[in-house]
Amino acid sequence: MKGWFEEEIISIRERAYIYLKNMILEGEYKAGDRLVERELAEKMNISRTPIREALFRLESQGFVKTVPRKGVLVSQISTEEVIEVFTILSSLEVLAAKLAAQKISETEKEKFDQYIQKITTALEKKDSAEISQLHIEISHALYRAARSPKLYEMLTDLMDYIRAFASTGHKLKGRMEESMREHLAVLKAVRDHEVEMAEYLTKIHIENSKRAYIEAINSKNQQVSEG
Repeated sequence: MKGWFEEEIISIRERAYIYLKNMILEGEYKAGDRLVERELAEKMNISRTPIREALFRLESQGFVKTVPRKGVLVSQISTEEVIEVFTILSSLEVLAAKLAAQKISETEKEKFDQYIQKITTALEKKDSAEISQLHIEISHALYRAARSPKLYEMLTDLMDYIRAFASTGHKLKGRMEESMREHLAVLKAVRDHEVEMAEYLTKIHIENSKRAYIEAINSKNQQVSEG
């Protein structure tokens, strides 16, 4: 009974962490929102201990921060943080594209062809929900094709952080569609074993994304100051 109880506690801790992280990534909790242990515990019908531990874990990852006299708030994203994250992402994602272009299997090529068709259809229909979902799926497919577990782990962690940028209000109109077209070009280069082209297109994609996020943050900050 003791062993089962310990496993259940671990499961509750993990569920609390995943729930809160997803709420941030999906934009339910936005930058500046206050996260109150008691309210979250009541909402999830669990004790405050796993909530506290989940918030501590999220703070260590930069998703939330503790502010004196205010409590735990969803983190505001600064221009410096965007530059730092995208600088790291550029090196790692270019490496992933290179490895994927070198190692891609016939099965993965077929999967990429399916994604290429889905992207084309979503762009034609201007289906923003489908485009958003495809963006996540394609990134994971590309990272897996590199066949480097450690690289995959690092990239997916960074992708979560970038999703938080978007969900907390740092979006630039039209960028999602533009980004998907860039992904389309990268997928085709990787599928066709065009290593140098895949690296080049990935680097351009990351630079464009960084520029868009910085522009969105600056625009939002200007609106706040004017308001």
